[in-house]
Amino acid sequence: MGCFMSKNADTKASRIARWRATGIVALRDSKLKTFPDEIITLDTSVRTLDLTHNRIVDIPVEINKLINVQRLILAENFIERLPVSLGKLQSLKLMNLDGNRITSLPDELDQLVRLERLSVSRNLLASLPVTIGSLRNLVLLNVSNNKLQSLPESVGSCSSLEELQANDNLIEDLPSSVCNLSHLKSLCLDNNNVKQTPLNLLKDCKALQNISLHGNPISMDQLQQMEGFQEFEARRKKKFDKQIDSNVMIGSKGLDEGVDL
Repeated sequence: MGCFMSKNADTKASRIARWRATGIVALRDSKLKTFPDEIITLDTSVRTLDLTHNRIVDIPVEINKLINVQRLILAENFIERLPVSLGKLQSLKLMNLDGNRITSLPDELDQLVRLERLSVSRNLLASLPVTIGSLRNLVLLNVSNNKLQSLPESVGSCSSLEELQANDNLIEDLPSSVCNLSHLKSLCLDNNNVKQTPLNLLKDCKALQNISLHGNPISMDQLQQMEGFQEFEARRKKKFDKQIDSNVMIGSKGLDEGVDL
């Protein structure tokens, strides 16, 4: 028994030493029910933390000790709420919380000033915090498969946003501030209740190349009559021409992907 315990201790010690040396903690598919305490003891050493596909329900408040973590991947767990201390992870660039049971995001999200990619698809979000507008470095926001009825007006302050995915929600209208997203390239709103988009969307979002509105009450005629539609069409076509020239595979939707109704 002593030898067995010693071997286990050595294994755990070597694992922690490896994590500390590489900065990468990966425990995917490990059947974890709780957040491992030993991860917290690594504090400033952790750069990437991946606990995908476990059974974790709670994230400890002490996660704020991982001040140098840049990639936090907690997808496919049973997480219901996020601690406000998550806002202390100010080195964070990517956070993936897909496939959990999260009902709200903390206001302290606004402290994640370096965050570039936030994905919280397949959760139970009924709204997004107004403070999300403080994420000025955010490039990707994926809130698909939730219970959102709207997006906050503040989303228009996410000035670096290039891709907004909000498929499979209950969204009826887009805030007019979306027109402020000058870097937005892709807007995906499949399977919502969108009847119209802001009038200046195509005119003001001069980088927009793809709009996906499949499964919404809005009609193609409405988009075609909007100011800026011809310029949008030119960008869309140019995008796919480049993909063809580069021998990039095009999906089954082909060149119709630009506006999907």
